[in-house]
Amino acid sequence: MKKWMMAIGLGAMLTLGACGGDDEDTSSNGDSGSNTASVDAEAVYAQNCAACHGANLEGMSGPSLEQVGARLSAEDIENIIRNGQGAMPANLIEDDEEITAVSAWLAEKK
Repeated sequence: MKKWMMAIGLGAMLTLGACGGDDEDTSSNGDSGSNTASVDAEAVYAQNCAACHGANLEGMSGPSLEQVGARLSAEDIENIIRNGQGAMPANLIEDDEEITAVSAWLAEKK
């Protein structure tokens, strides 16, 4: 029984660990400008935010973000991502360009 539970725990750890940060290097994409435009904000959201805010922004354990841009600016959203708010911990997204891209994308949701 203990081996079975350990196997489940290990599987869960590996699965959740795979949902962590994105170590992909986007700096060598041939673009001489800012990489922010090359960040896939929806993919970053799916990887880091959807577990709490829902795949379609509908909210789950975290609030709905379907119309977050109607009440918060991109700067406000970026501040929340960086510093956390309520039950949301700070720095769930660590890369500055990804934070900026996700904040801008969410600010468009009105």
